[in-house]
Amino acid sequence: MRPTLAAGLTPVRQTFDSGAVVIVQETSATPAVAINAAFLTGSNEEPEELVGLAYLMGRVIDRGTERRSADAIAETLDERGVTLHVGTTRHTTTISCTCLAEDFDDLLSVLIDVVRRPTFPEEELAKRRAESITVLRQDADNPAVRAGEGLSALLYGDDHPYGRPPKGTIGSLERIDRAAVGAFHARNIRPSVLSIVIVGDVDAHRAIDRANEEIEGWNGAPATPIVVPPPALPAIRRERRIVMPGKAQSDIAYGFTTISRLDPRFYAYSMMNNILGQFGLGGRLADNIRERQGMAYYAFSSFEPSFGEAPLVVRAGVDPNNVERTLEAIDTEVRLLGEAGPTDTEIDETRAYLIGSIPRQLESNDSIASFLQNCEQFGLGLDFDRRLPGLIESVTVEDIRSAAAEVLRPERASVAIGGPDATDGAVA
Repeated sequence: MRPTLAAGLTPVRQTFDSGAVVIVQETSATPAVAINAAFLTGSNEEPEELVGLAYLMGRVIDRGTERRSADAIAETLDERGVTLHVGTTRHTTTISCTCLAEDFDDLLSVLIDVVRRPTFPEEELAKRRAESITVLRQDADNPAVRAGEGLSALLYGDDHPYGRPPKGTIGSLERIDRAAVGAFHARNIRPSVLSIVIVGDVDAHRAIDRANEEIEGWNGAPATPIVVPPPALPAIRRERRIVMPGKAQSDIAYGFTTISRLDPRFYAYSMMNNILGQFGLGGRLADNIRERQGMAYYAFSSFEPSFGEAPLVVRAGVDPNNVERTLEAIDTEVRLLGEAGPTDTEIDETRAYLIGSIPRQLESNDSIASFLQNCEQFGLGLDFDRRLPGLIESVTVEDIRSAAAEVLRPERASVAIGGPDATDGAVA
C-alpha cells in the first residue's frame, strides 16, 4: 500500500532560528517513520591535499558522541532493529534511518546526537581509515571504478573538486588525522545547512517540536552559496586507457560535461538522456550495442546534475576484443541523436515514461523523504510532485533537439577505458 495521497504530498515545513529546516510528511500506511537528515556539505568543501576527508568523516561519525559510546549507540539501534545509513557526496552529508513509530523519539535523539556531538575516537578513526584504504585497493582492481574515475579526471582535471576522487587516495587518507576530521566537522556540519525530513506515522507538529528540542542551542556559521568552478570545455576528443592485466572485461566510461540542476534546460536534457541510454532496457545505446550487436554486458547513460555542471556519462561493459566496435557504436548513436534529434515516437514514449515514473518515486517513506530532500536542497518547492508532470509536458521537440545538439558531439567526448587491453598511450 502506498503511503501517499492521490492529491499529492502535503508536507509541513518549519525553519528554525539556527537556519535548520524540518519538513514532515504524515503517512499512515504503516506504523513506521523515515528520518533523513542532510547537510549541504561534502567533498566539495574539503582541502585539496586532504581528499577523502568528507568520506572518512562519514565513516566514523557514528562511532561515539559526547553523550553515547559507540557500544551504546549500537545497542540502541540493535534493540530496535534499526540501521543508521551515512553517505557523503560532492555536496551532501546524509544520515538516515527507518524505525517503528513508537521508537521515533529515541531514534531522532540518537541520530541528531551522532551528527551534532561526535567525538571521533582515535581507535575508531584508525579502524575506519584502514577499512577505507582497503576499499580503495579494491576499487583500484575494479575496471568500472577505474574507468569512472578516469573519465572524471579527463572531464574536470585534477584541480577541480569534481575531478578528484571522492574517497581520496591512500596517501591522503593516511594524512588525515583526528584533528582534521574534527575541524572539518566543526566547520561544515552545522544547523544552517541542515534539513531534516521526517515521513511516516507521526504527528507533523509534534515531530517538528521534537526536532527543535534536539537541535536547540546548536549554532554555527550561516550558510553560504555553493560555488563550483565551471569545467573547461574540451576542443578535441580525449581518451585514456587504463591497463589492468588479467581482467576478463573492459569497462568504458564516455561522457561530456553538461549543465547544473537549476539550469532551465534540465528537463530537456533529462528527456534527451532517457532516449539515448535509459528508456526501457537502455535506450538507443542498449538497443544497438546489446540487442542488435550483442557486444556489451551492459550499456546505458546517466545524467544526475547537481550544483555544478555535471557529466552526462555513457557506460558499457564489454569483452576486451569488442572495445573498438563498442566505441564506434557509441559514437554512432551519440552523433545521430546530436545531429538529427529524437523521433516523435521516442519523445512521446519518454514523456509518458517519466510522468508515469513519478508515483514510483513516492512509494515508500524512504523514497518520499529522499524526494523531499531533493526539493529542499534545490529550492523546488513543496508542491513539486504536483508541478513535475507539467514541467515535463512543457518540453518541446525543439528543446530536446537543441539539448542534443549542444552536448552530443563525439569529437569532443572524453573516454576512459579500464581493462586488459594494452595500447599505445596507456597508463597504469
